[in-house]
Amino acid sequence: MTKKYKRILLKLSGEALLGKKKFGIDYDILDQICAEVAEVRKMGIDIVIVIGAGNIWRGAENVASGIDRVPSDFIGMMGTIMNSIALQASLEKSGIHCRVCSALDIPAVAEPYITRRASRHLEKGRIVICAAGTGNPYFTTDSAAALRSLELSCDALLKGTNVDGVYDDDPHKNPKAKKYNSVSFDEALEKNLKVIDSTALAQCRDNKMPIIVFELMKKGNLKKVVQGKDVGTRVVF
Repeated sequence: MTKKYKRILLKLSGEALLGKKKFGIDYDILDQICAEVAEVRKMGIDIVIVIGAGNIWRGAENVASGIDRVPSDFIGMMGTIMNSIALQASLEKSGIHCRVCSALDIPAVAEPYITRRASRHLEKGRIVICAAGTGNPYFTTDSAAALRSLELSCDALLKGTNVDGVYDDDPHKNPKAKKYNSVSFDEALEKNLKVIDSTALAQCRDNKMPIIVFELMKKGNLKKVVQGKDVGTRVVF
Protein backbone atom coordinates (compact mmCIF):
# COMPACT_ATOMS: atom_id res chain seq x y z
CA MET A 1 0.00 0.00 0.00
CA THR A 2 1.38 3.39 -1.02
CA LYS A 3 2.47 5.62 1.84
CA LYS A 4 4.24 8.97 1.67
CA TYR A 5 5.44 9.06 5.26
CA LYS A 6 7.19 6.46 7.40
CA ARG A 7 6.74 8.30 10.70
CA ILE A 8 4.17 10.96 11.59
CA LEU A 9 3.19 13.07 14.56
CA LEU A 10 -0.57 13.47 14.92
CA LYS A 11 -1.67 16.52 16.92
CA LEU A 12 -5.17 16.26 18.37
CA SER A 13 -7.04 18.96 20.23
CA GLY A 14 -8.76 18.06 23.47
CA GLU A 15 -11.94 19.49 21.97
CA ALA A 16 -11.85 16.69 19.39
CA LEU A 17 -12.85 14.28 22.18
CA LEU A 18 -15.90 16.30 23.25
CA GLY A 19 -18.24 15.15 20.50
CA LYS A 20 -21.71 16.18 21.61
CA LYS A 21 -20.68 16.68 25.21
CA LYS A 22 -19.94 20.00 26.88
CA PHE A 23 -17.20 18.50 29.05
CA GLY A 24 -15.11 15.35 29.16
CA ILE A 25 -14.87 12.56 26.61
CA ASP A 26 -17.41 11.27 24.12
CA TYR A 27 -16.39 7.61 23.94
CA ASP A 28 -17.97 7.06 20.52
CA ILE A 29 -15.76 9.85 19.15
CA LEU A 30 -12.74 8.44 20.99
CA ASP A 31 -13.31 5.02 19.43
CA GLN A 32 -13.78 6.59 16.00
CA ILE A 33 -10.47 8.45 16.26
CA CYS A 34 -8.70 5.31 17.46
CA ALA A 35 -10.11 3.29 14.55
CA GLU A 36 -8.61 5.81 12.10
CA VAL A 37 -5.27 5.72 13.92
CA ALA A 38 -5.26 1.91 14.10
CA GLU A 39 -5.85 1.64 10.35
CA VAL A 40 -2.82 3.83 9.65
CA ARG A 41 -0.65 1.96 12.16
CA LYS A 42 -1.52 -1.32 10.41
CA MET A 43 -0.06 0.21 7.23
CA GLY A 44 3.32 0.07 9.00
CA ILE A 45 3.55 3.78 9.76
CA ASP A 46 5.16 4.89 13.02
CA ILE A 47 2.81 7.18 14.96
CA VAL A 48 3.47 9.74 17.67
CA ILE A 49 0.41 11.47 19.18
CA VAL A 50 0.20 14.72 21.13
CA ILE A 51 -3.20 15.65 22.53
CA GLY A 52 -4.46 18.81 24.20
CA ALA A 53 -6.81 19.18 27.18
CA GLY A 54 -9.43 21.66 25.95
CA ASN A 55 -12.22 19.21 26.79
CA ILE A 56 -11.16 19.37 30.46
CA TRP A 57 -9.39 22.68 31.08
CA ARG A 58 -8.79 25.80 29.03
CA GLY A 59 -6.49 28.21 30.81
CA ALA A 60 -7.43 31.15 28.57
CA GLU A 61 -11.07 30.75 29.59
CA ASN A 62 -10.26 30.53 33.28
CA VAL A 63 -8.53 33.92 33.61
CA ALA A 64 -11.54 35.25 35.51
CA SER A 65 -10.93 32.63 38.21
CA GLY A 66 -7.87 34.58 39.34
CA ILE A 67 -5.70 31.45 39.08
CA ASP A 68 -2.16 32.35 38.04
CA ARG A 69 -0.96 31.27 34.58
CA VAL A 70 1.62 28.83 35.91
CA PRO A 71 -0.69 26.59 38.00
CA SER A 72 -3.35 26.96 35.31
CA ASP A 73 -0.94 25.55 32.72
CA PHE A 74 -0.03 22.66 35.01
CA ILE A 75 -3.73 21.82 35.41
CA GLY A 76 -3.91 21.69 31.61
CA MET A 77 -0.87 19.40 31.46
CA MET A 78 -2.55 16.98 33.86
CA GLY A 79 -5.66 17.12 31.68
CA THR A 80 -3.57 15.95 28.72
CA ILE A 81 -2.41 12.98 30.77
CA MET A 82 -6.03 12.00 31.43
CA ASN A 83 -6.81 12.23 27.71
CA SER A 84 -3.67 10.30 26.81
CA ILE A 85 -4.53 7.41 29.14
CA ALA A 86 -8.07 7.27 27.70
CA LEU A 87 -6.60 7.22 24.19
CA GLN A 88 -4.17 4.47 25.14
CA ALA A 89 -6.94 2.33 26.65
CA SER A 90 -9.11 2.74 23.55
CA LEU A 91 -6.24 1.86 21.19
CA GLU A 92 -5.38 -1.21 23.22
CA LYS A 93 -8.97 -2.43 22.83
CA SER A 94 -8.15 -2.61 19.11
CA GLY A 95 -5.00 -4.62 19.78
CA ILE A 96 -2.67 -1.68 19.11
CA HIS A 97 0.33 -1.51 21.42
CA CYS A 98 1.11 1.96 22.72
CA ARG A 99 2.89 3.81 25.50
CA VAL A 100 2.08 7.08 27.26
CA CYS A 101 5.25 9.10 27.82
CA SER A 102 4.75 12.08 30.10
CA ALA A 103 6.80 15.27 30.45
CA LEU A 104 5.57 15.37 34.07
CA ASP A 105 6.73 12.58 36.36
CA ILE A 106 3.66 10.46 37.21
CA PRO A 107 5.14 6.94 37.26
CA ALA A 108 1.96 5.22 38.43
CA VAL A 109 0.24 5.90 35.09
CA ALA A 110 2.87 6.87 32.50
CA GLU A 111 6.53 6.54 31.63
CA PRO A 112 8.72 9.63 31.81
CA TYR A 113 9.33 11.11 28.38
CA ILE A 114 12.89 10.24 27.33
CA THR A 115 13.64 10.71 23.65
CA ARG A 116 15.67 7.53 23.20
CA ARG A 117 13.13 5.42 25.04
CA ALA A 118 10.28 6.85 22.97
CA SER A 119 12.29 6.19 19.79
CA ARG A 120 12.79 2.59 20.86
CA HIS A 121 9.04 2.14 21.37
CA LEU A 122 8.47 3.40 17.83
CA GLU A 123 11.10 0.99 16.47
CA LYS A 124 9.20 -1.85 18.16
CA GLY A 125 5.97 -0.82 16.42
CA ARG A 126 4.29 0.85 19.38
CA ILE A 127 2.37 4.11 19.16
CA VAL A 128 3.86 6.76 21.46
CA ILE A 129 1.44 9.19 23.11
CA CYS A 130 3.32 12.21 24.43
CA ALA A 131 1.49 13.71 27.41
CA ALA A 132 1.86 16.84 29.57
CA GLY A 133 2.99 19.12 26.75
CA THR A 134 6.62 20.15 27.13
CA GLY A 135 6.35 19.95 30.93
CA ASN A 136 6.71 23.74 31.14
CA PRO A 137 4.15 26.51 31.60
CA TYR A 138 3.71 29.13 28.88
CA PHE A 139 4.09 26.50 26.14
CA THR A 140 1.08 25.09 24.31
CA THR A 141 0.53 21.52 23.17
CA ASP A 142 1.13 22.83 19.63
CA SER A 143 4.65 23.70 20.74
CA ALA A 144 4.97 20.25 22.30
CA ALA A 145 3.86 18.69 19.01
CA ALA A 146 6.47 20.66 17.06
CA LEU A 147 9.20 19.75 19.56
CA ARG A 148 8.36 16.02 19.70
CA SER A 149 8.06 15.77 15.91
CA LEU A 150 11.62 17.05 15.63
CA GLU A 151 13.07 15.05 18.52
CA LEU A 152 11.56 11.81 17.21
CA SER A 153 12.54 12.41 13.57
CA CYS A 154 9.01 12.46 12.18
CA ASP A 155 8.45 13.05 8.46
CA ALA A 156 5.50 15.40 9.02
CA LEU A 157 3.30 17.00 11.66
CA LEU A 158 -0.38 16.35 10.99
CA LYS A 159 -2.94 18.47 12.81
CA GLY A 160 -6.46 17.04 12.96
CA THR A 161 -9.15 19.72 13.30
CA ASN A 162 -12.91 20.17 12.92
CA VAL A 163 -12.55 21.96 9.55
CA ASP A 164 -11.12 20.72 6.27
CA GLY A 165 -8.00 22.89 6.25
CA VAL A 166 -6.71 26.40 6.86
CA TYR A 167 -8.93 29.40 6.02
CA ASP A 168 -8.37 33.16 5.98
CA ASP A 169 -11.31 33.49 8.40
CA ASP A 170 -13.51 31.25 10.54
CA PRO A 171 -15.55 29.22 8.00
CA HIS A 172 -18.19 28.50 10.65
CA LYS A 173 -18.89 32.23 10.96
CA ASN A 174 -17.98 33.49 7.49
CA PRO A 175 -19.33 31.44 4.54
CA LYS A 176 -17.09 33.44 2.20
CA ALA A 177 -13.91 32.43 4.02
CA LYS A 178 -11.21 31.29 1.60
CA LYS A 179 -9.55 27.92 2.02
CA TYR A 180 -5.85 27.49 1.28
CA ASN A 181 -4.81 24.26 -0.44
CA SER A 182 -1.26 25.24 0.44
CA VAL A 183 0.28 28.18 2.24
CA SER A 184 3.86 29.15 3.01
CA PHE A 185 5.17 29.26 6.57
CA ASP A 186 5.99 32.94 6.19
CA GLU A 187 2.50 33.81 4.93
CA ALA A 188 0.89 31.80 7.72
CA LEU A 189 2.95 33.70 10.29
CA GLU A 190 2.43 37.09 8.65
CA LYS A 191 -1.36 36.69 8.36
CA ASN A 192 -1.68 34.91 11.72
CA LEU A 193 -3.54 32.02 10.10
CA LYS A 194 -4.85 29.43 12.53
CA VAL A 195 -2.48 26.63 11.59
CA ILE A 196 -0.74 26.03 14.90
CA ASP A 197 0.45 28.65 17.37
CA SER A 198 3.14 31.00 16.10
CA THR A 199 5.92 29.62 18.31
CA ALA A 200 5.33 26.09 17.03
CA LEU A 201 4.94 27.32 13.44
CA ALA A 202 8.27 29.14 13.54
CA GLN A 203 9.94 26.10 15.08
CA CYS A 204 8.68 23.87 12.26
CA ARG A 205 9.69 26.43 9.63
CA ASP A 206 13.20 26.80 10.99
CA ASN A 207 13.70 23.03 11.11
CA LYS A 208 11.98 22.14 7.83
CA MET A 209 9.13 20.12 9.40
CA PRO A 210 6.16 19.88 7.00
CA ILE A 211 2.68 20.53 8.44
CA ILE A 212 -0.66 19.30 7.10
CA VAL A 213 -3.95 20.53 8.59
CA PHE A 214 -6.96 18.32 7.83
CA GLU A 215 -10.45 17.40 9.00
CA LEU A 216 -9.98 14.65 11.55
CA MET A 217 -13.49 13.23 11.83
CA LYS A 218 -14.07 12.63 8.13
CA LYS A 219 -13.70 8.88 7.73
CA GLY A 220 -10.55 7.86 5.89
CA ASN A 221 -8.95 11.31 5.91
CA LEU A 222 -5.96 10.35 8.04
CA LYS A 223 -5.20 7.42 5.74
CA LYS A 224 -5.46 9.68 2.68
CA VAL A 225 -3.04 12.20 4.22
CA VAL A 226 -0.36 9.59 4.91
CA GLN A 227 -0.80 8.29 1.36
CA GLY A 228 0.02 11.77 0.07
CA LYS A 229 -3.43 12.49 -1.33
CA ASP A 230 -4.74 16.04 -1.72
CA VAL A 231 -6.49 16.48 1.63
CA GLY A 232 -6.57 19.55 3.86
CA THR A 233 -3.97 22.32 3.70
CA ARG A 234 -0.23 21.83 3.34
CA VAL A 235 2.12 24.37 4.89
CA VAL A 236 5.05 24.61 2.49
CA PHE A 237 8.49 26.18 2.57
